[in-house]
Amino acid sequence: MLTLVNTNRMTPPIAPIGLDYLACAARRQGETVDMLDLCLVDDPACSLREYFAHSQPELVGLSFRNIDDCFWPGAAWFLPDLAGTVGLVRALTDAPIVLGGVGYSIFPEEVLVQSGADFGIRGDGETALVALVAELRAERRWDRVPGLVWPSGTAIHANAASWPSSLAVPAARDAIDNPTYFRRGGQVGLETKRGCPRQCIYCADPLAKGNVARLRSPADVADEAEALLAQGVDVLHLCDSEFNIPAGHAHAVCDELIGRRLGDRVRWYAYLAVVPFDDGLASRMRRAGCAGINFTSDAASPAMLRTYRQPHRREEIAKVVHLCRRHGIAVMLDLLFGGPGETPETVAESIRFFQQTDPNCAGAALGIRLYPGTEAARLAETDGPLDRNPGIHRRYEGPIDLVRPTFYVSPALGDHPARLVRELIGGDPRFFEPASDVPQPAAADYNYNENQRLVNAIAQGARGAYWDILRRMQPG
Repeated sequence: MLTLVNTNRMTPPIAPIGLDYLACAARRQGETVDMLDLCLVDDPACSLREYFAHSQPELVGLSFRNIDDCFWPGAAWFLPDLAGTVGLVRALTDAPIVLGGVGYSIFPEEVLVQSGADFGIRGDGETALVALVAELRAERRWDRVPGLVWPSGTAIHANAASWPSSLAVPAARDAIDNPTYFRRGGQVGLETKRGCPRQCIYCADPLAKGNVARLRSPADVADEAEALLAQGVDVLHLCDSEFNIPAGHAHAVCDELIGRRLGDRVRWYAYLAVVPFDDGLASRMRRAGCAGINFTSDAASPAMLRTYRQPHRREEIAKVVHLCRRHGIAVMLDLLFGGPGETPETVAESIRFFQQTDPNCAGAALGIRLYPGTEAARLAETDGPLDRNPGIHRRYEGPIDLVRPTFYVSPALGDHPARLVRELIGGDPRFFEPASDVPQPAAADYNYNENQRLVNAIAQGARGAYWDILRRMQPG
């Protein structure tokens, strides 16, 4: 028997779709699977003790969705909590422990060592997890398990990441309590693909999911939407890095949803790149049920767009807002301030342009979370050792450790960059301003982690992407 454990306790609660896919895939291959969801219980330690007092699985899988909240200045770090959970499970069962999930896949060796688990699976787990169970029962040839990471003495061994080119995951979505997540979280996720070929300097998605878009069948996507709708879930969030890359697949998914008349029954949100996006795709998305789009725009300063390796121009940002307005789709533009080369002038340039463009809302994030292996980390190191770089922002002592929340903010923005950005925004209610340089309650910003405003709004019936809920709560 295989036991899967959701360790993510962020609120509002996010339905663990990775575990849903894993459990359905394992059951389809003949495995018995138990699900233990620590997000939906009041006392995780008590729930673990009660479960293992009566169950002895062959393998325990812990999902690690987020290593931190990726938000400066919050900088909440979740690895110590994971290590605590691993330690408690270790005390309650002799079964080996395997880690997985996006948060794990970004730092596979470091998280394995610091958590004390026996194994980790980097990348897709649907095939690898069942392969690991088979090896536990047979020859224990760990080298046969795709994406497996494991310790041997003082060494860490790692197989090639598990990113199958053919992405086929079960569409049943019946392994977790999706109705409760919908009631308490306001939306439920769904994937149409995994992986991203874009080269944004800061992004960890290629590290966790691969740098090639691996597409699901549009029919499977629609089957999954129908399965969730049958459970009472009618507001979805597509978890793709960028729904419109490749554009042909986005068209095909929309056409499948339209053909089944799902656009009349579900409402959904997605992340999109600014290009490619045209009237045809906007029209299809709206007819397929799309209610809102969050565009990865990053900046309107040409210099910063080049720095972030964005292929679009500022004029194309204005175009996508216009198209969304024409088709009745709410639009959020994400801004990222503080990258290498950012100055007060480039910040002001981007803010002015976004104000003229008039999206429904704009997120003004400050600071780049540095991940090893990204271009952003390399650029930050060109100024010398990170521990002496004036642009590094962190809330821990000692040597720089990129496993812990470590951010870069251009020193040219001064000692109080958040104050500078807020002053340039000038109280414009369309903007989610960056938090103070000193940590504030989540109500003061749009960090979704432990955001009580969101929790309260969802409890009162709000549904949708969190940015859309929050922008409807903005004064003015």
